[in-house]
Amino acid sequence: MATILETCRVPAPPGAAADLSVPLTFLDIHWLHFHPIRRILFYDHPCSKPYFLETVAPKLRGSLSFTLRHYLPVAGDLIFPLNSEKKPEIRYVAGDSAVSLTIAESGSDFGDLVGNHARDADQFYEFVPQIDPVTDESEYQKVPVMALKVTLFPDRGICVGFANLHCLGDASSLVGFVQAWASISKLGGDDEFLTKQGESLPLVDRSIIKDPLGIDSIFWKVKREVPLKSSCFPLPTNRVRATYILRQADIEKLKDLVLAKKPGLVQVSSFVITAAYVWTCFVKSGEQVDDDELEIFLFAADIRARIDPPVPANYFGNCLSYGEAKIEHKQLVGEEGFVMAAEAIANQIKNRVNKKEEVLKGVENWQSEIKKMTGITELAVSGSPKFDLSNADFGWGRARKLEVVSIDGEKHSMSLCKSRDSEGGLEVGMSLPKARMEAFAAIFDDGLRY
Repeated sequence: MATILETCRVPAPPGAAADLSVPLTFLDIHWLHFHPIRRILFYDHPCSKPYFLETVAPKLRGSLSFTLRHYLPVAGDLIFPLNSEKKPEIRYVAGDSAVSLTIAESGSDFGDLVGNHARDADQFYEFVPQIDPVTDESEYQKVPVMALKVTLFPDRGICVGFANLHCLGDASSLVGFVQAWASISKLGGDDEFLTKQGESLPLVDRSIIKDPLGIDSIFWKVKREVPLKSSCFPLPTNRVRATYILRQADIEKLKDLVLAKKPGLVQVSSFVITAAYVWTCFVKSGEQVDDDELEIFLFAADIRARIDPPVPANYFGNCLSYGEAKIEHKQLVGEEGFVMAAEAIANQIKNRVNKKEEVLKGVENWQSEIKKMTGITELAVSGSPKFDLSNADFGWGRARKLEVVSIDGEKHSMSLCKSRDSEGGLEVGMSLPKARMEAFAAIFDDGLRY
């Protein structure tokens, strides 16, 4: 078990800003009751405990404070109104708001944790911070939106754990924050960081998201019926975690296979190939179900450049739509299942995600559509090669390993990021019961022997 050495609250530097209230848009409200997103970055950085406590930890605290100057919502609380027509917001209060930072030490096997083989999923939770419990006030509930934890493995490495509410922001936003913190830590201050960032500093003004139809009121009417609940770890998970690499050569061969069958298909990207391959392996590794049962693959899509009017790339918040590929079970496990999966995902990107007139079409029905999927088998994606969290360099180089801990849970998700060890390759993280993971691994490996 990790030993906690210090717990503190890190505020933005004095004079950073006055109080700030950030109203949630409909694209944020959609995620209000979603579980916290939990990630861990592992770094090869051998150092002693005294050096870590005297040099590394103070530098991380100081650089975090500087970073919060530019990312004030990260230090805020979600305000969830009760018995009121008011809508939720993220509130930052100068002199009071801060981010919880835990400093810890672990004697766990660092080499085992950063491996690709199947490991007990439960052991990773000691490296993830727990967000403080929900506080009940007279007119609202309040909960921090972010928590951080840094753990030393003496003479081996360091890991940085993150937990955030999804309503704070999407992958683009949170990766931007982590990379800014890492950059400021590496540079020793934010002067050089500001010079490099220039106009790409985060925009926290959520009025940028236009909502002429009042979708926020439609979503809030549904979400406010369920009070906030304090987050907890889903322990025991009864799962193992493993990582699978698709090298660029693997992706190209799989792409050739698809195009040989579907020569006119467009949008056959590395994402499409990887997602389709993992989806078919996942379904084949599961228990037998009715032939006509629908299998669903869900993926989020950054739509900053795709909505009207477009949203700047440095907008801090949620700006996501989604794609939803559906195939009958018997077809997906059949001989042409992989090709059909690639076609279904590629067509979702072509006909929904990449069309401005389609990307938010029917958005007012998102909540009811989610309810309809109850009980349907699905696989979702967490993360994206487009937003490379592993590239965050605190002065220790590129991360050795990214683990998206929040893919554990009742439903199933895969994590996806660039491969560290294979140029042009992609890295897939899976969390499954042990027996199913063994079946998945066999099917995954067998499909690449061609």
